Amino acid sequence: MNTKKLLWIIFLVLMVVIIVLQLRNNKKVTLDKVYHYDKTAPISILVDTLELQKLNNKTSFTGIFNANKKTKLSADVPGKIISVFVDEGSKVKKGEPLLQQDKSSMELQLKQINVKIKGLEDDVRRYSALKKADAVQGVKLEKAQLGLQSVKIEKSILQDKIDKTTVRAPFDGIITMKFCEQGEYSAPGKPLFQLIDISTLKFNITVSENEVILFNDGDEFPITSNVFPEVVLTGKVTTVGAESNKMSHDFPVEFTIHNTKDLKIKSGMFGNVYVTRENDTEHIVIEASSIVGSNIHPQVYVVKDGKAWLHDIIISSRFKNKAVVSKGLSQGDVIVTTGFINLFDGANVIIKN
Repeated sequence: MNTKKLLWIIFLVLMVVIIVLQLRNNKKVTLDKVYHYDKTAPISILVDTLELQKLNNKTSFTGIFNANKKTKLSADVPGKIISVFVDEGSKVKKGEPLLQQDKSSMELQLKQINVKIKGLEDDVRRYSALKKADAVQGVKLEKAQLGLQSVKIEKSILQDKIDKTTVRAPFDGIITMKFCEQGEYSAPGKPLFQLIDISTLKFNITVSENEVILFNDGDEFPITSNVFPEVVLTGKVTTVGAESNKMSHDFPVEFTIHNTKDLKIKSGMFGNVYVTRENDTEHIVIEASSIVGSNIHPQVYVVKDGKAWLHDIIISSRFKNKAVVSKGLSQGDVIVTTGFINLFDGANVIIKN
């Protein structure tokens, strides 16, 4: 091996050594820059020392106002519309005519029936006089009398159809939709108008199984709308659900309310019903934000001897942003309220002032 080749080999070996050393140094620098979480380092937290509290709070439940009565009106008999007396937004009274169908052909039939009735009444009078004189058989009188009764029934049926050509409001209310125009053909089952009554309203809410016990049939509660919070109405409980919703497990509660004279509250508006709960019994009440886990398995961190420990709890009820704990905590316990990032069961903690 000549000297030149030997020098090249030595040079290559030195280059490889230098590269390896440089890579090791780069790895060390990179590792030094990476943050390594120290599980033994104390985590800074805020806490709350629990005390017994009396529940004397005002709770609100959000719901929706609905019309007391709401229906779509259609004609009872088929016919051509010759007059429409109302528009959307019209206020109507019970029995007020809303629409008139063509009844001219039926009125002609009625005149024809009246002629028949007059002729049969004359026959009955004539046969009655002849029967008294034994000048005619009684069967002819009976036949005339039966014919008269039959035609009178026919007249009553026709008169009912004529009366039904006028579509009338079944109750006081407001026309909110109009589906017809003059000249159109109407038929039974085809909607003509939508009529609602908001002089009396229904207010519907859903509540949990722990809250449904607050409502009983006949109880009265103050209710306001979101649009007019200054207007306080009185709602009377008319229905408390006997079965919960299968998806949410909430129970429906319905109130009946008398609207303002100027009908300020409209169907579909949101509102709130307010319930004041007064109870002399003292309870453990915590902030809902202190709870970790799920609604099915709620937990809180309890601080003992500088460590945070997860405790299972049972919640009996919730109101606003608080929860009433029936099991799992005691007076004097210290629970974590803030600082849950990186917090784990058994973590070392330091309480911030």
